[in-house]
Parts: sequence; structure tokens; C-alpha cells
Amino acid sequence: MKLVSISLLDEMAAKAATSPRRRAHYNLHSSSSDPVQRFVVVARSDSYFRPHRHLTKSELCSVLRGRFEVVVFDAAGTITARDVVGEGTSNLAFELPAQTWHTLLPLSDGAAFVEVKEGPYDAATAAEFATWAPAEGDPATPEFQRWLRTASVGARAPQA
Repeated sequence: MKLVSISLLDEMAAKAATSPRRRAHYNLHSSSSDPVQRFVVVARSDSYFRPHRHLTKSELCSVLRGRFEVVVFDAAGTITARDVVGEGTSNLAFELPAQTWHTLLPLSDGAAFVEVKEGPYDAATAAEFATWAPAEGDPATPEFQRWLRTASVGARAPQA
């Protein structure tokens, strides 16, 4: 049996604080070939989840600690929905169908969720990243993150 404990989340939060990506992952599944992929993600509030979609798989995320804002886009980068999930809200989890452009904004340091999606994991097809959003490490990323935190539904991603 694997347990997801408060101490595990605390350890992961410490790792996230020193990680260049500002987050840490803990696999609950045994291998990338497992038919169901399950893992815990702990993120700092400045972690950047580049907008992406999963072409053939839906994903289910349950928040364990903190809060996240889930931002959904159309193919052109226009925000179609924004929802906060986690502590202090009436939403505890979210499921996104395949082919849904999305990102997550951690709203607190050490925010954590469990993600479940169909396996097996194939890095080549796991996610398609939005061309209208900068890559991790791109100099334009901080400005895009600032826009993302305040843009309203109907706003379109700034074109680089």
C-alpha cells in the first residue's frame, strides 16, 4: 500500500522550492507502461504549467492541499473558462476531456493534487503544447504568467 501523507507533501514542497520548474512529482504507479497513470504534484505559486492538451486522454485531478486555478482555452488561445479548485472553494477536483487546452495556476506555495489519466505514458504523445504560449524558460514566460493571472474569460493570449 502507498500512502500520501502530510509529511510526503511537505517533503515534496521542499523539493519544489529548489526545483527549476518550481514543482515536484511523486509517482504512485509502478511504471510508465501501467494502464493507469497516478501521481502527486506539489507546486510553488510561481510554477509555470505551459498551456497544453492531451490528444487522446482525459485527466482527473483532485486537490489535496492549497488551491489551483484551472484555465481553459480554445485553440487560438482565448480563455473560455477559469475555475478555482481546492481549499476554501466548493470544488475539490476537476476532470478535463481529451483535447482540452488548459493550464494550472497554483494559488499557494505547496499546493498539491493527485492526477489520474489513462496509460501507458509515452513522452512523445503525452501532451501537445500551445504554440501561442511561451515554453518553460523562455524570456517571455514571466510576462505571460502575469497576463494569465489577471486575464478574463474572453481574453486572447498575447501573440509573441
